Amino acid sequence: MGTFASQPEPFASAVGLQDSLRRGDLSAVEATEHYLGRIAALPELGAFVTVTDETALGDARAADALFARWRGGDAEGQRELPALLGIPTAHKDIVDAAGVPTSSGSAARPSQIAAADHPVVAQLRASGTVSLGKTQVPEFGLTSYSENLVAAPARNPLAPARTPGGSSGGSAAAVAAGLLPFAPGSDGGGSIRIPALACGLIGLKPGLGTVPGDVTRGYEDSFGAPVLTVSGPIARTPADAALLMDAMTAPSSRGAHSDAVHRAASLTGLTVAVSSASPFDAALDVTLTAEALRAFSTAAERLAAAGHHVTEADFQYDPDYFEFFTEGWIAGLSLLEFTPEEESRLMPLTRGMRRRALARSLPQHRENAARMRGFAREVQLMWGQSDIVLTPGLAMFPPLVGEFTALSPDDDYALQCRWTPFTSMVNVAGLPAIAVPILSDAAGIPGGVQLIGRPGSEPQLLALAEQLTQDRAA
Repeated sequence: MGTFASQPEPFASAVGLQDSLRRGDLSAVEATEHYLGRIAALPELGAFVTVTDETALGDARAADALFARWRGGDAEGQRELPALLGIPTAHKDIVDAAGVPTSSGSAARPSQIAAADHPVVAQLRASGTVSLGKTQVPEFGLTSYSENLVAAPARNPLAPARTPGGSSGGSAAAVAAGLLPFAPGSDGGGSIRIPALACGLIGLKPGLGTVPGDVTRGYEDSFGAPVLTVSGPIARTPADAALLMDAMTAPSSRGAHSDAVHRAASLTGLTVAVSSASPFDAALDVTLTAEALRAFSTAAERLAAAGHHVTEADFQYDPDYFEFFTEGWIAGLSLLEFTPEEESRLMPLTRGMRRRALARSLPQHRENAARMRGFAREVQLMWGQSDIVLTPGLAMFPPLVGEFTALSPDDDYALQCRWTPFTSMVNVAGLPAIAVPILSDAAGIPGGVQLIGRPGSEPQLLALAEQLTQDRAA
């Protein structure tokens, strides 16, 4: 399978594609046809569940018509063009795009044709993107791998026998293989950062509320816990991620992320706390591979070389985190209703976790939510003593496709947590974080790190990612 490194200009970057479209060197139809051709050529990647080729080509023709009016200078053409006009992307099959089936990765019920766009989808549609379809996800976005009973599993383009991660696994696989220039993902426990790390990409998890479409129903869930899931970009470079992030947060911060990446060389003097402690340590045997540690130490060295103040931190986490995070993670499954026949079609892990959630009373769910809010306050204060917290990325290589589902549900979940021990805590805290590739092993499997920032530091995190990736080496 090809990777992004083999992509010709102007498809090597989203920023370059945007420039080519605006100059008229390339039409939106030509760009759309290129990516649709890539999708058709790599069905074994399992990246897409639904491809909306006819609709995409229609949207591309409309984009070209708007470009023509803009260049012609008529009254409508005098208006500013949508920022991402004519640039193809795709959405996870867990969010609604009007007129397209949404399966949520579950075979329990038939896919439903969405009547309206999810707010983030609507924002990107208004920004001019051309959607090519829906990408593969785990059932209800529940796991850190993208396998379900709806369609073929998503595979990692860099190592096709392995998972690209989840839940934004199909999107990350598509970006890494050059099927898309970039893609929006969603992250409730690492679902942007995990696949980005697994596929050697940039993955930005914004702070809660940074993307307006994420908080249309408030900042707490039905039980009073912090909303965990936010939307953010998956891209090959920090500049591409910034371009998409600008569009996702417009109009309030339009351009701020791209400007920060452009000025990255001038960013220096930040305090960086370095820690490989995980809140899962008390409950699980979390062991980092030599490659994971090498990426971690290399990132710390690069940050110090860039003029930042890097120091070791002794972070201590609540030893009960594994228990109360797990209960909070699955609590929403208790709100889903299924007939016995539908329940029988759930994935074993989903079925077991839903039963566990149903066994808890409403007061228990609310008490657990309060513990999550308390944890959020504690780590915000602890991490906030520094500008940035640097942690390892993934603890080990991406597991093989089928490796998780071959285990019992409990062992499946435990392996997920041991593989991804640093991501979920950031969701509970509601803070921004970015996954950054640092190096690759001899087989081309990437190793990366996570940077956690203070509220509102998304532009700064992208600038740091730019600094770290300027000297990426094997």
